[in-house]
Amino acid sequence: MAAPSRHPQVHYPWYKKEDTDAFFALFQNNIANFVIIAITMLGMEFPASIVFGQVLPGAAVAVMVGNFYYAWSAARLARKENRADVTALSYGISTPVMFVFLFGVLLPAKQLTGDAELAWKVAVAACFISGAIEAVISLIGRWVQYHLPRAAMLGAVAGVALTFIAGEMLFKTLEMPVIGLLVLAIIIVGLVARVAMPFRLPTSLFAIVVGTAMAYLIGDAGGDRFSDAFTHLGFYPLLPNLAWLEGLGLLFTGMLAVLTVVLPITLYNAIETMNNVEAMEAAGDKYDVRECQAVDGVGTMLGALFGGVFPTTVYIATVGAKWMGAGRGYSLLNGAVYAVATMFGLIAALAAVIPVSVVAPILVFVGMSMIATAFQSNDTRYYPAVALAMLPYFANYVMTRFNRAAEETVSGISAGVVPLGQGAMFTAIFIGAMTVAVIDHQFRRAAAFAGVAAGFAFVGLMHAPELALNAAWDYTLGYLVMGALFLYFAWQEGRRAATALGNPPR
Repeated sequence: MAAPSRHPQVHYPWYKKEDTDAFFALFQNNIANFVIIAITMLGMEFPASIVFGQVLPGAAVAVMVGNFYYAWSAARLARKENRADVTALSYGISTPVMFVFLFGVLLPAKQLTGDAELAWKVAVAACFISGAIEAVISLIGRWVQYHLPRAAMLGAVAGVALTFIAGEMLFKTLEMPVIGLLVLAIIIVGLVARVAMPFRLPTSLFAIVVGTAMAYLIGDAGGDRFSDAFTHLGFYPLLPNLAWLEGLGLLFTGMLAVLTVVLPITLYNAIETMNNVEAMEAAGDKYDVRECQAVDGVGTMLGALFGGVFPTTVYIATVGAKWMGAGRGYSLLNGAVYAVATMFGLIAALAAVIPVSVVAPILVFVGMSMIATAFQSNDTRYYPAVALAMLPYFANYVMTRFNRAAEETVSGISAGVVPLGQGAMFTAIFIGAMTVAVIDHQFRRAAAFAGVAAGFAFVGLMHAPELALNAAWDYTLGYLVMGALFLYFAWQEGRRAATALGNPPR
C-alpha cells in the first residue's frame, strides 16, 4: 500500500474575488483597443459591416482562444508546483502593434487598392503571415531569453507601461478631473494600499460603479451616450472565412511592400511576449517562453481565419493581475465575455456608457505595477540600465500619436525623435543590454550587443521607416563606434589583469 502524500494537492479555484479586479483591468484595456480600432477604421471609411461583422469578431476569437489556453496553462503550472497562487497570463492586442497595423498595413492597403474590402483582405493575410512568423520564432525564444539581460527586457516593457499605459491613461483620467481623481484615489487605496472596499466589493468594480454614477450625477456624461450605445447592436456571428486566402494572393501579386512592415512588427510582438513572460517569472510564475510565443502565433492565425487583422500577444497587464492576486478565473471570464460582447455588438455599447475617465485609473495601476516590477526584480546596480531602456518609448509614443505627421510635427523638438521611435523595442533592449554588460565589466559582451544593434540599423529594423539595406547608415556607424570603444576597454581590462598576474603583455 502506497504511503499517503505528505503534501496533498492544493485546490486551485476556477474563480476567486481577486479575479474580478483583474478581469476589469484586462477587459477595459482590450475594450479601449477595440474602440480605437472601430473609430479609426470607420474614420478610414471602412464599412461597419467589416468593422463590426469581421474585424472585431476575428479579434475576439483570438482573444478568447488565447485566454482559455492560458487559463489551462495556469492550472497546469499550479498542479506542477502545487500552488494555488498561480496567475494566468493575460492575452490581448498589443497597443503599439495595433497602431502599426492600422496605419502601416490597413491604411496603405486602402490607399493602394482604393477598395475597403480588398484592403481588409490584404490586412487579414498580413496578420496571418505575422502569426506564422511568430510561431516559427518560438523555436529560438528560450535561447534569446537566456542571452538577453532581464534588466534590458523589463526596462523595455516598463517603457511601454510608462507611455502607452500609465502615462496615456493618466491623461484620460484627468479629462474628467473630479471623476478621474476620485476613481484614481479608490484604486490607490484598494489596489496599492490593499484596503478593503465597502461591502467587500472588488476594488475595480467599486471604482467603476462609483465613478460612472458620479459622472452621470454631476452631468459629465451626457444622455446622448445611451443613444450612441445602441447604434451598433446586432448579431455578428463568429464565422471563419477565406479572406486570408484571397488576401495572400493580393499580397504576393502586387502589394509586397506591405510585408516590409510585418516582419519588424512581428519580431517586436515576439519580444514583447518574451518580455512579459520574463516579467511574470520575476513576479513568481514561470511559463515557457517558446510555448507562449507559439500560442500567440497560432492565436493570431486563428483570429485571421475569422477576419481579424491584429496580432495578439501575452499582455503587459499580467503583472498587474499578479499584484491583484488573480488566478485563472479572470482569464476565463475575459475570453467568454469578449466572445458574447462582440457577437451582439455590446463592446461599443459598454464603451459608450462608461466614461473613459472612469476606467483609465485602473490601467494607470497596471502601468505602475509593471514599472515597479522592472525595478524590484533587478539588483539595484542595474537600475540605470532599466531606466535607460525605458527612454526610447517616449519617442515611440510621440511617433505613434502623430502617425505620418510625426517627423514634421516634432522637428522643432529634435531630429532624433522619429528615428529613436522607429524600432523602439529593439533600441531599448540593445541599449539596456549594453549597459548591463558594461556594469558587469563584460565589455566584449557589450561590443557584441553593439554589433547586433548595428546590423539591425543597417537593414532598417531600427531607426528607419522601412526595411532596406544601409537603411540607417549613421546609426549603424554609431553602434560600430560604440562597439569599438567597448573592445578598447575589454583590451584595457585584459592588460590590467595580465599585469596583476605579473605577466604584462609585450
